[in-house]
Amino acid sequence: MRRVLPQTLPGWVLLIVIAGLLASQVATLFIVSRERTASSDIVDYYRLNDRAFSLVQLMHAASPQERRQMVTGMANSSYALTLSDKSAVASPIAQNDQLAELEDILVGRLAKFGITEARVRHDRASDNESYKHARPDSDIGDVERELMALTANFAESGTLTASIRFSDGQWLNFTNPIIPPGPVFSLESLPLYMVVAGLVIISSIWSLRRLTAPYRVMETAVRRLGDDLKSPPIPETGSREIQAAARAINTMQARLRAYVEDREHLAAALAHDLRTPLTRMRLRLELLGNSKLRNALAHDLADIEDIARSVVDFATFEVTDESSERIDFLSLVEAIADGMDSVHLDSKGTGARELICIARPVALRRCVTNLVQNAVTYGKAAHLSLRRDAGKAVLTIRDEGPGIPQAQLDAVFSPFVRVERSRNRETGGLGLGLTIARNIARAAGGDIRLSNRPEGGLQADLSLPLAG
Repeated sequence: MRRVLPQTLPGWVLLIVIAGLLASQVATLFIVSRERTASSDIVDYYRLNDRAFSLVQLMHAASPQERRQMVTGMANSSYALTLSDKSAVASPIAQNDQLAELEDILVGRLAKFGITEARVRHDRASDNESYKHARPDSDIGDVERELMALTANFAESGTLTASIRFSDGQWLNFTNPIIPPGPVFSLESLPLYMVVAGLVIISSIWSLRRLTAPYRVMETAVRRLGDDLKSPPIPETGSREIQAAARAINTMQARLRAYVEDREHLAAALAHDLRTPLTRMRLRLELLGNSKLRNALAHDLADIEDIARSVVDFATFEVTDESSERIDFLSLVEAIADGMDSVHLDSKGTGARELICIARPVALRRCVTNLVQNAVTYGKAAHLSLRRDAGKAVLTIRDEGPGIPQAQLDAVFSPFVRVERSRNRETGGLGLGLTIARNIARAAGGDIRLSNRPEGGLQADLSLPLAG
């Protein structure tokens, strides 16, 4: 069911508009059909009333024999007209309130001609199959064809039978065909309905796109803000609601950036201030003789200095003021691979001009270096390859190590998280290398994904968007 229903706000609004349009069209057709039927009934009553007045006015002063002669001359198959001593409408009780009111109107209007009683009955459609199934000749004209179709419609629409009693007791019986109401919806009008519906849908789509355009801009800005706190603020334009939302996002960005910078400056200052006492301790340690205690203390001091250096690097990453530039990604990877042992780069089929990215040069070099160094340190060797994939430059780094447990592939990107066994403090590392590398990649609009290879070893994929 979810695959059928829309998954976006514009899709839902468009679905509601289309559903409302269909519902309103069906309701309109139903209302118009009822109104046309009611109007057609009033017209039929008026025609019967007018014909009754004309016939009675013509015959009321004539003798019964003269009336019969008149009826013989005026009767036809469509408009039956007879005179008899009995009423063609047997029941004196009307079929409904409208016919009862019509009978009263007839008696009141024809009373001056000596009419004492009037009866009206609604008869169902005629069973004359010659009218229903008659097919017009292909050689006849359009007017005659329409007249024949109208005649067939009359045969299927029923009749009104009226019986009017003269003062001498003779009954005048005649029928009046009911005018068949025209169809509200027909095949001829279908193209018009489709054109109108298409115009409404197109205008709705255009309006929705204009209405939701600021929201798409804000969505892009919020996603960019999650990747890079230094991204430019979004323009505060549009309606008052859009301006208020944009202003709130810009305020949130400024506060987040100030909060992060304050914490990073604090961590960097603390780590930097540790270097002074550490330097004094190392100088005093040199005064000691060569002993096991001195070597142990020197090793501990080296660990503390590594921790302080890593914290400073991690804390100053966001606050470092470095502008983005166009970078030849292949040349950068080649330079890093040439400067490290146990690193093999497969650049076959990848042209230097094909992989141009926009990023901070020093930060991107740090990102790639951390990934390659991580593969060499924990996986014995690093095998690098570059490719283009869906508008992105993808650097794949494969090592020959034991890999990482599947449940910890995402956890290793958290600060100070280290995997047991070979990936521990004894083999180097504080759990910040992957964290810094992914932060740099995401700030450039890319990402890093880790996966275990079926044949063994860890694979890291660094993807960066290509410059336009």
